[in-house]
Amino acid sequence: MNVNRRQLLLFFGASAGSIVSGSWGRKLELVNSSAWAQTTPGSLATDNSSLAFQPVKVPLPLKVEKLSIAQQSENYASYEVKDDLVLPEGFTYDLIAAWGDRVGDSRFGYNNDYISLVETAPNEGYLTVNFEYISGGTWMQTYQPIIGKQLPFDELIALAAPQEGEIDAFTLEDEALKTKIIEVSREGLIDQGLGIISVKRDTEGKWERTYSDVDRRVTGISGLDNPNQALKSTGAAVAIFTKPNKLGYEDGLGDRIIGTFQNCAGGTTPWGTVLSAEENFQDQVPEAVMADGSSLNPSETPFLITSSEVDGRANVFGLAGNKYGWMVEIDPANPDDYGTKHTWLGRYRHEAFGIRAVAGKNLAVYSGCDRRGGHLYKFVSSGKIFDPQDKDNSRLFEAGILYGAKLDPNGTGEWIPLRPDTLVNPVLPSQVVGGMVVLPNSDRTAGGIMEVETDEQIQSLLAQYKTLGDLYPGNSFEETQGAILIDAHFAASAAGVTCTARPEDTIVSDNGTLFIAFTSGAAGSDGSPDQAVFVGPEGESDYEYGWIMKLEEDDLDPASLSFTWSMLATGGEVAKGGAGFANPDNLTLDNSGNLWVVTDMSTEKHNVAVPTRTENGTALSGSDLTGVFGNNSLWYIPLSGNDAGNIYPFAIGPMECECTGLFFDRDDSSLFLAIQHPGENNGIRQNMALESRDFELLATDATVFKQQRQVPLGSNWPSGKVNQPPLPGVVAIRRVNGNRIV
Repeated sequence: MNVNRRQLLLFFGASAGSIVSGSWGRKLELVNSSAWAQTTPGSLATDNSSLAFQPVKVPLPLKVEKLSIAQQSENYASYEVKDDLVLPEGFTYDLIAAWGDRVGDSRFGYNNDYISLVETAPNEGYLTVNFEYISGGTWMQTYQPIIGKQLPFDELIALAAPQEGEIDAFTLEDEALKTKIIEVSREGLIDQGLGIISVKRDTEGKWERTYSDVDRRVTGISGLDNPNQALKSTGAAVAIFTKPNKLGYEDGLGDRIIGTFQNCAGGTTPWGTVLSAEENFQDQVPEAVMADGSSLNPSETPFLITSSEVDGRANVFGLAGNKYGWMVEIDPANPDDYGTKHTWLGRYRHEAFGIRAVAGKNLAVYSGCDRRGGHLYKFVSSGKIFDPQDKDNSRLFEAGILYGAKLDPNGTGEWIPLRPDTLVNPVLPSQVVGGMVVLPNSDRTAGGIMEVETDEQIQSLLAQYKTLGDLYPGNSFEETQGAILIDAHFAASAAGVTCTARPEDTIVSDNGTLFIAFTSGAAGSDGSPDQAVFVGPEGESDYEYGWIMKLEEDDLDPASLSFTWSMLATGGEVAKGGAGFANPDNLTLDNSGNLWVVTDMSTEKHNVAVPTRTENGTALSGSDLTGVFGNNSLWYIPLSGNDAGNIYPFAIGPMECECTGLFFDRDDSSLFLAIQHPGENNGIRQNMALESRDFELLATDATVFKQQRQVPLGSNWPSGKVNQPPLPGVVAIRRVNGNRIV
């Protein structure tokens, strides 16, 4: 739906000013180092005098401009994309840290994502930053000038080419070649994980690093060379890590874990620890497991190197796949803490954590599995919160129940427990957009997974297995439960948990309302969403542009087993009933309870020309039209006050990047943002290269008009200097006059 002010107030059942904020990070604070000049190519023309900033101008018309159709066609006939973080007039940003900067005895990693600021004193604190993945092509192109040493990329690409880029380094007998793969894999894994840097704010409002003894990196190989830096683990899956006679691979490490990688979004607890989400771990280790929860052999995910990819980097080190895909908790204030993986929260492609900690109630933690057809989960602790700020609350992660959300099309839903006694009641292929569901392999001796494309195929599974405990055998409750948690995504599909539209961020307001960003409802090769729940503004399924959902537990109880849900906003073009953005991703709430959202359009779709909206007589749709939205961007959605019901563009990211990790400081005077993978497709922008592209756009009433758009090729952010390499980095956005952001 395209929400207007009246609809939004009715949606919340509230009057202006009644919504309050909820981000546990308010007790935290953050960083900043050098100021970079802000360029503003154009502001959005609105007549909303109460808005606290002048919105930036995105490449396509929005209703909030209140322009006539003729004015829209004229104002948007041309558009220039900038290779910079574009902000409203009166705002600037300061670069705090970028890839390659020193952090403790290591470096600031690549593709920074989630940001958390934990305050230790007024205007001082610890900034925790996730490093999700490396953009293979650009990482290799810029590694030597940034890190200062050579790696044998070209040699390995040539050697691997006959095998489509793959080499099983785990079983490799050529020691010289294996040494080169270790060198590249090690450096790639060092650039993943998370980092902690100490920061303070100066008298001008800028955050800067202080380089304290607490600064440290937790990388993809932490613990490999120094066992004291290995990660710990808790929960039922530890029974699988430590059991003898596994059906699958044995890494010999017991409950210890080497490193963390693919760290995407996260969450911050009210007691000052940070939760980091291991997301696309399948790029480095096998995702599927044996029936007892033990790992497949590392050879199942070989080392991979091409001109654009460097993955399978855990292969050469023999890392066990079942130890990745977890929630990692770390205390940034404790220099000896290298993280704990709490397995009761389940193993899947975690994107973020929404935390609800209320005195006298069970702890609830929400997270989504960011894959097409992924599920929405809730962990409920066995114990209850006494003091939300007590660090002993971390023990609540060690026991509880993991649930998956079953969403009904009528706006209600229930939480299904992922326990051994839960009945097998699989999601049917006929329920999902793509007509295919991935389930645990019915041949449990072989383990792994199977693709099911007809409802009839489900019957053989039902005939053999009545409960999840039948699917996941063990010698004790802990072993069976541990195996279920390790295989959580596929176990949830077997239990009938709703397949959704790439659930990315989950954030909880102070009153318990959960907001969820569903990035895309299109079908995919590894799953698809429920076609009765995830419906576009014109009733269509297979909808690319995403949604923001509101979910409320019955009686506002964190431990409730039922809830109601509805869609707050739908992505897409305004003329087609969308909000004007595409593919919502990370979310946050400011202290006034307003929602902020960044977008996550696939890099290869940014500014792709759309010279005509039809091809061979058929209208284009979905990802074929994503190019009209330009670069990824940041949007402001007021949930109360005079502007409620409108959606405003606040910032536009540099070329080929994703803006992630948005996080406000305690007084809302700084908004921290991670600029991830600038220049991911075209690498270094050479000699300020620019290309003119044609677009056929829609005015807000669906009138068609033409636009010529100037698009930089590659990126030089953050320096903005000719032929300089693009660097992922973290910035703090602020007003020049020092006032609150809004």
